[in-house]
Amino acid sequence: QVQLVESGGGLVQAGGSLRLSCAVSGSIFSLNAMAWYRQAPGKQRELVAAIYSDSGTGYADSVKGRFTISRDSAKNTMHLQMNSLKPEDTAVYYCNNRAGTYPWGQGTQVTVSS
Repeated sequence: QVQLVESGGGLVQAGGSLRLSCAVSGSIFSLNAMAWYRQAPGKQRELVAAIYSDSGTGYADSVKGRFTISRDSAKNTMHLQMNSLKPEDTAVYYCNNRAGTYPWGQGTQVTVSS
């Protein structure tokens, strides 16, 4: 039942910003812990940020202070504000629940040029 659609990726220069969006259908996601993940070429998928039912958040050390996760419960939409982007942030970004048990969407490509 759950469908995840990521959007907002693109090509940006180092130091720039992007805001990613994740539209969720088939679930009342405000009741669940949700997360952003990313996968760079040749690397394993990694957890980037999570937001919990009490609105608490957590971040990977590599993005802490630069990325902000948020959600709009009325629209069943989650966002990842990405500032001060670095080339090492280049990856396909995915959304899911914190456990990664929803069907994975197509992701959205983020490319950061030096």
